[in-house]
Amino acid sequence: MNNFEYKVEDNNLIIKLSGHIDSFNSVEIDKALMESFETNEWNYDSIIIDCDDLQYISSAGLRIILKLKKKVSDVKLINVHPEVYDILDVTGFTDMMDVRKAFHVIDIEGYELIGKGANGSVYRMSPDMIVKVYHNPDSLADIDKERELARAAFVHGLPTAIPFETVKIASGGYGSIFEMLNATNCAKAIIRGEKTTDEVADIMATLLKQIHETVIKSDLVPNMKEVALDWVEFLKDYLTAEEYEKLKRMVSEIEENEHLIHGDFHMRNVMLQNGEVMMIDMDTLSHGDPIFELACIFNAYIGFPSVGVSDTMTFFGLPEDVCEEVYDKFLHKFLEGKSDEEINAISEKASIIGYARIMRRAIRRNALETEEGRAVVDKCHQHISELLAKYDDLKLQ
Repeated sequence: MNNFEYKVEDNNLIIKLSGHIDSFNSVEIDKALMESFETNEWNYDSIIIDCDDLQYISSAGLRIILKLKKKVSDVKLINVHPEVYDILDVTGFTDMMDVRKAFHVIDIEGYELIGKGANGSVYRMSPDMIVKVYHNPDSLADIDKERELARAAFVHGLPTAIPFETVKIASGGYGSIFEMLNATNCAKAIIRGEKTTDEVADIMATLLKQIHETVIKSDLVPNMKEVALDWVEFLKDYLTAEEYEKLKRMVSEIEENEHLIHGDFHMRNVMLQNGEVMMIDMDTLSHGDPIFELACIFNAYIGFPSVGVSDTMTFFGLPEDVCEEVYDKFLHKFLEGKSDEEINAISEKASIIGYARIMRRAIRRNALETEEGRAVVDKCHQHISELLAKYDDLKLQ
C-alpha cells in the first residue's frame, strides 16, 4: 500500500501517511489498521501519525483517525503541512488531539556561531534573528519546556526572549528561532570595546537582583535544592563517608525558597539589544536560594577553567584575568554592602556546590575511564574536601 505504512515501537503504533487519503483507499487502510489492533490485542500506549508526506485527507480518512482515537486516547499527528492542517482545524481535530505542524527546514551552514552552551549552540541567521540549535537530536520536549519557562518568566515581568518558531535543522535535530534585533552578548560587548568590565558587572548584577526578587509558583520550575541533593547523592560513592554526610547536611539545611533562579547566568546569556538588557537560555530556570545561582556563576568563570574542563578564551572569547575581573566586580555589586571577607566566604561556599556539580558531570561522562578525566574528578574532590573542612554551612550571611 503505497500511501500507508505502520510499525510498532515500544508499544506505540506509528503510522506514516502519504499522498491522498480518500474514499478510494480508506477502506483498505482501515482494514489493515484494525488487523494491527487485533494482532496486538488493542493495547497500544499511544498512536503517532506522521503526515510529512500527506498531501490531502478526505472525510473518509478523518473517520479512520476518529476510530483510532476511540481505541487509544493518546493520538498525535505530527509534521502536518499547512493544507492538511487547515482541514484538521476546520473539522475540529486540532481541538480533539495533539496536532503539530510540519517544521520549516533550515541549513545552518555559513551562519555565524555566536554562542555555545551545555544544551545548544546559537547562530545568527540575520541581523534580527538567531537560532538556537539543540545538541540533543530528539529535543522537541526540551524545546517545548524552554518555551513555557520563557513565557513564565516573561509574564512575571522579566526581560527574556521567547522563541517564536521551532525548526528542523538540515544536518539533524531541531532548533528555536528568536527575534534578536542587533543584539550582542555581554562578553562580545567587552571584546568590541562597547562596554567595560565595570559596566557589564553592573548590568548583570542589576538583572540578577530582578530575577531573584521574582517569586514563581509553577510545576514547570524545579526546586534547585532537590536537584542539588540529587547531585550529592550521586557522589556518595566518590566522597568519603564523612564528606558525603556533611555535604548532604549542609545542602539539606538551606532554607526553602520560591524565588527564581536562572541556572546558567553568565555573560553569554545576557544580551544587549538597542539599549535594553535581555536574558536567553531559559531551559535551566528553577527556584531556590541564591547560593545555587552563585554556584553556577562560579563554575562559568572560575570552576570549569580551574579543573581543566574548559577555558575562558574558548567559552567567552576573553582571557582568564578579564573573566575573573568581571566575576569579582559582579559579586561586589550583587552582594553590595558586604565586606571583602564576607564576599570571599560566600564565593567559596558557592564553589562547594559548583565543584560537586562539575565532579558529578565529569563522572557521568565517563571521566574515570581516562587519565585526563580522572584528573578533573580528583581536582574537584580536592577542592570539596578543603572547603568542607573550612565551612559548616552554606548560608549567605
